[in-house]
Amino acid sequence: MAPVDASEARGDMTTELLEQAQSLQERTVALRREIHQHPELGLHLPRTQKAVLDSLQGLDLDIQLSKNTSGIVATLHGANPGPAVLLRGDMDALPMPEETGLPFASVEQGCMHACGHDAHTAMLASAAHLLYQHRERISGSVRFMFQPGEEGPGGAKPMLDEGLLDADGAPQAIFALHVEPELSAGTIACRTGPILAAVDTVFARLTGKGGHGSMPHNALDPTPVACEVVQAIQTMVTRRFDVFDPVVATVGRIQSGTTNNVIPEFAEMEITLRSLSVQARERLAKGVEQLVRQIPAAHDLEVTFEIEKGYPPTVNHDSGAQAVARAAKAVLGEEQYLQMPTPWMGAEDFSYLLERFPGAFVFLGAAPLDGEPQACHSSRMRLNEAAFPAGVAMYAALALQELADKPI
Repeated sequence: MAPVDASEARGDMTTELLEQAQSLQERTVALRREIHQHPELGLHLPRTQKAVLDSLQGLDLDIQLSKNTSGIVATLHGANPGPAVLLRGDMDALPMPEETGLPFASVEQGCMHACGHDAHTAMLASAAHLLYQHRERISGSVRFMFQPGEEGPGGAKPMLDEGLLDADGAPQAIFALHVEPELSAGTIACRTGPILAAVDTVFARLTGKGGHGSMPHNALDPTPVACEVVQAIQTMVTRRFDVFDPVVATVGRIQSGTTNNVIPEFAEMEITLRSLSVQARERLAKGVEQLVRQIPAAHDLEVTFEIEKGYPPTVNHDSGAQAVARAAKAVLGEEQYLQMPTPWMGAEDFSYLLERFPGAFVFLGAAPLDGEPQACHSSRMRLNEAAFPAGVAMYAALALQELADKPI
């Protein structure tokens, strides 16, 4: 990646980027609110795809559409040949109700943009407009990746497998922004190495023998055995894993029985596993499987066990994290950059891209002005739209930092 000294990067160009991003704010907010009001789930987002394509009209971009999803790759070619930079924004929502009370709240029942993907998409579209104004300075191309399915079943890998992201050669660098509603608006947070965790999900059924609640000795009660498994998993996590290579195992669902005086036939469990390294991921999955199988077996219960492998850890390259730090300090100011001391245990399918190409995943603070901030995936999560110009400017700065004929 092109070396740029932050002190040299300060100047008219960086000021101009933020000012131009602010001038695009009406466009950014309008698109964000349109998408927010009409959220869509999964890999097929026809209304969202159309809104994005409409927002890019008037720009001389090469548009490629995914054959298997609603994904879009829009490529801006600079004035001179050169490498490519890829910028990603995800588009999908979550299957949950909205309780924000916003005037542009979701009108789609049981569906909400509770993770800020509406903002990511809108900021990336505005970044395309901003960079289009500077295309004469670009030696190479910028690929704007609008991705569905990040919340599941995963839209990055299908687009990668289709060859949409490296059709004209592998990108030199890749970047994705993600809003963080509990971080001060306009702050950029990043780190080298793991920034998010791998995620796997366990589904288990412990089958015993049902009976009357007054005569447990004539039954095989799965409920206390399921509780024993929960305790054993938490003990394993705290006693067998290095605190400096942490894991999280959360039993998110136990379902057993129908009424107070009946011993149920079975108990079902769903467990989410989070880890930051390949080694810890494998050990955690193996350890949980042993406990889920062997503890019930000791009580003469039968077990069915299934593990669904999810996204791998999101690991930032050193070159990508350094590029983020330089751009943030140059465009937004030294005080607006936060070096994250530790990863967060959420998961992201941008991880698949970072396994292939150098780059970084970045957080953008967007804490609301009023009220207590609510975390992503909360039905009351709100964003401070005043943070959006910082995101638009960062997208543009990262591309120009890599591709501009003169350093920003």
